[in-house]
Order: sequence, then structure tokens, then C-alpha cells
Amino acid sequence: MLGLIGLGRMGLSMAKRWRARSLPVVGYDPDLEAQARARKEGIRVASSLADLAGQLTSPKTFWLMVPAGAVDSVLEGLAPYLSPEDLVVDGGNSFYRESQRRGEALAQKGVGFVDVGVSGGLWGAKEGYGLMVGGEARWVARLEPYLAALAPEGGWVHAGTLGAGHYSKMVHNGVEYALMEAYAEGAELLYAGREELGLDPARILSAWRQGTIVRSFLLDRLAEVVQGPLEGIAPLVEDSGEGRWAVEEGLRRGVALPAMAQALFVRWESQGRADLRFRLLALLRRAFGGHAVRREDEG
Repeated sequence: MLGLIGLGRMGLSMAKRWRARSLPVVGYDPDLEAQARARKEGIRVASSLADLAGQLTSPKTFWLMVPAGAVDSVLEGLAPYLSPEDLVVDGGNSFYRESQRRGEALAQKGVGFVDVGVSGGLWGAKEGYGLMVGGEARWVARLEPYLAALAPEGGWVHAGTLGAGHYSKMVHNGVEYALMEAYAEGAELLYAGREELGLDPARILSAWRQGTIVRSFLLDRLAEVVQGPLEGIAPLVEDSGEGRWAVEEGLRRGVALPAMAQALFVRWESQGRADLRFRLLALLRRAFGGHAVRREDEG
């Protein structure tokens, strides 16, 4: 039995995937509406961290799907219920150095720690999640049935030692920033030539999905979002942290990351501009990850 802490969009989808594959899971979320949604989906739900711990047999495994800023407070709440040989998994988007710190602190108490970078967004529930896993081999081996159930075949990797999972996800998201920016710039250039050349950007982008070198999952989502109205979408692209961490890590290690850096800077630039590509980037983030977009009349 695995105890899942965090029953938001991603956490609930993962719990459903485990349940569908006959892997026992009990969830907990302090939000009562999240608890109700999980129960409606047939997920067993605990009423508190104490209740969650009490429903697990030793050695216990806790999987956290909470925002990076909440991990330490959740671990503090879990501390009374952790014993040697228990295992804690952080499946959120934490900074890898913080994961190393947390893992080292838990190791002093004989508790294992595994950091898992999770990619897949809204589509992961159906198609499976890409998983990048960091930690000692013995802890990863214990977790393997749950990892295999989340990922498509060949879709999870033991990336390395403590912190490697979140490091890999940080790099992944830096690449994601750069790819999204390239697609949005290309789409904006198509729209710019529309009047002179009679271009139909939506049909062109859709055609690119078949046989071209640039076809991809992200291009599929872009071709979908341009079918709908673009007017009224605020040209604001959020910076959720991982791309920034990747650029900072490049600076620290002396690795040039011009595409990632430019994509990050463009997101900052979007806060004061109304370019079409910023609207497209905002819609693209919503299409694959469910991230919120703002309407222009919201300010």
C-alpha cells in the first residue's frame, strides 16, 4: 500500500492509474473538495496524515505530489509517523539541491528518499507519464511496481543518485521552454505573412504534424490551440521555476544555454507586451499542462 499526499490534478490522475492496475493506494489532501473528488473516483482517502500513516503497513511508503514550497512543511507533519526503512518520494517539481538536502536529513533517521521528476501533464493519465528517478537503487527497486504502472513501456529511468530525478526534470523543462518558444515564433511568422501570401496558419501547422522533421507532441497541441480564438487571451506566460533553475545551473557549471536562457527571458518580457506568440505560449501551456491563462479584461 502506498500513501499519496496531494490529490490535485496530477496526484488524482496518478492514483487512478495505480488503482486501475490493481496497485493499492490511499490518498490524503487537506482540501476537502480534493478529498471528495478522489472518493468520487473510487480512491480510498484518509482524513489526516495520522490516519494515512495508520492505514499503511510497515515499512511505509509516502509519495508527495505537492508544490515545491510545501514539501518541507509536509515532511515536518509526517515526521512523527516515519520509522527506519520507511520511504518518502517527492514527485513534485522541487529543486534538486533541496531534494538532496531532504534525502540526507531523512537518511540520518534510516528513512529512504527518492526524487521523481514527472512529465506528461494532462495527457499522462491516459498515455502514461515520463518519470526520471533519483536515489539509491534499493529504494528505487522497492518503488518499481508503482513506477512501471505510471509510465508507458520504456518511459521511466533510474537517472542517478539522490537529486538526479529532479535535476533531469529541470533540464527537461528548460528544453520544453526552448521548444515552445521556437514553435510560437514560427507560428507568429506564419500569421505575419498571412495577408500578403494568403497563408492559413492553422492548416499549415496541422500539416506539419505529418511527416515533417518538426512534428512532436508540442506541435500537436499548438495545432489544436490555433483552431480556437486567440483574441482576449492575455499575452502573459508564467515562469514556474524549472526553466530558471536550468539557466542558473548552466551559469554555475559553465554550460552555455542560449536557447533556454532566451526562452526564459521571453517569458519575463511577455508581462509588458501583446505579441501573438505570447498568447500562443499561454494557450500551449494550458493545452498540455492545464496551466491557467488570463483573459485580457482581468488585468
